[in-house]
Amino acid sequence: MESVTVVTNGSLVKEKWLHQHAQHLDIMAVSCDSFNERTNMLIGRGKGNHLETFVKLSQLCRKHNVKFKVNTVVCRYNIDEDMNGMIAKVAPFRWKCFQVLVVEGENDSSTALRGLIISAQNAQRFTISNDEYQTFLDRHAYQKALVPESNNVMKSSYLILDEHMRFLNKNVKEPTKSILEIGVPAAMNDVYWDEESFARRGGEYEWQKEEEKKEDMALDF
Repeated sequence: MESVTVVTNGSLVKEKWLHQHAQHLDIMAVSCDSFNERTNMLIGRGKGNHLETFVKLSQLCRKHNVKFKVNTVVCRYNIDEDMNGMIAKVAPFRWKCFQVLVVEGENDSSTALRGLIISAQNAQRFTISNDEYQTFLDRHAYQKALVPESNNVMKSSYLILDEHMRFLNKNVKEPTKSILEIGVPAAMNDVYWDEESFARRGGEYEWQKEEEKKEDMALDF
């Protein structure tokens, strides 16, 4: 396998697990939307100890030679925050800053999640304008790890599978049939994917650890 990335909020990642599996892991991407715990709780991330977990994971990744990446969703609750100090402290190799995106049928209403009644799924209250998003980016412009992703870039530059293993078409048309039913090649013929936007948002980058390319490494979970 060319590269392995785990995307997590970090709450269940323990050092024992990293010690066992770091040799098979290139990147750990940890979500952190604010460096203020009150803001994190308003957003719905954690119960007051998210930052402690986040900083500890950054240290453990360095210890076990795993690339540390930060994912931040820029939204109504963190738009005015200055994150420069903490980002410099944890020093990720990539800091993805996503403009909060409302996806029709996924997070656009209190009953959006394909019929499930989950009020927290309504993302409308988090939305910000393009100008507000740009102001946040300008505030953090000197961060070398910063990788911005606006709504326009994000909408069609990702290939996303839902829980039924269908590619989502992000407001363009209905999801594809499940890849379990028709296979990936057939599903790809019916999904809208903007390869130019994928390249423009830096979708191709160095995603392997420097000292190894993991040729024929067996995963033992």
